[in-house]
Amino acid sequence: MVGRPNVGKSTLVNALVGRKVTIVSEKPQTTRNRILGVLNGPGYQMVLLDTPGMMEPRTELDQYMVKIARGTLGDVDVVVLVVDGTARPGPNERLLVASFPRKAPPAVLALNKVDLLPPEKVPEAMEAYRALYPFRHGVPISALAGTNLDLLRQAIYDLLPPGPRYYPEDVTTDQPDHFYVAEVVREKVLELVRDEVPYAVAVVVEEIAPRPNEVLYIRAYIFCERAGQRGILVGQNARLLKTVGTRARQELEAYFGKKIYLDLWVKVRRDWRDDPSTLGQLGYRLK
Repeated sequence: MVGRPNVGKSTLVNALVGRKVTIVSEKPQTTRNRILGVLNGPGYQMVLLDTPGMMEPRTELDQYMVKIARGTLGDVDVVVLVVDGTARPGPNERLLVASFPRKAPPAVLALNKVDLLPPEKVPEAMEAYRALYPFRHGVPISALAGTNLDLLRQAIYDLLPPGPRYYPEDVTTDQPDHFYVAEVVREKVLELVRDEVPYAVAVVVEEIAPRPNEVLYIRAYIFCERAGQRGILVGQNARLLKTVGTRARQELEAYFGKKIYLDLWVKVRRDWRDDPSTLGQLGYRLK
């Protein structure tokens, strides 16, 4: 799944898999890594890769995300370009399509958010994006409402080559627990904090360990770039940090199936988004 930021790639991956495997937010640039989701059906297994939004990079972190997205194009059997159907294609969309490798895999156009578009406008929107690239299939969808996801699934299936089943049928993602926990905490920060602060946040999980009485202890650090951002993240009387912890803990208890003690700390790591060494330490390292 490739596309510009905030077009609904992560929502689409979750909807196709049938459970949450990647965090979502109304804010752009939520996805920073390549996230894998597994969809099993009769006679097939689709390994779906959610990628960071393609954009003009401003920081070292942005460059990392763009490299992740572009690098994925050479590793897949089918590319699904997800676009916002309520917006017409512009220079950014043309640049994105132009970045496809010369020998790119077959591509499917997923015109998302059609629930926000008058029905009579859908064919016009489809044609506007089809003019950019020779897509093998084009499907108008709403990832949020579940519209036409069966048609998109079939369009992808039609282009997949025969191959082995790479994951057991009960597996829906390959994410380790530490990564998933960090993403859930970051998602709650995105929900609660505005302006530039969410983009300056990284989360690292230092410890996940069982404790007595079937309690799972989790210690995680929320990194930001400025002392002022730390003040915002903690909040008056630590109120905002407690809210982040409560929301994350509730979701993680459902995920792990047990009580969670979530120990959150906020630290300042100045200008980490432009420091390759720190990016590597925080997990943003190209393989």
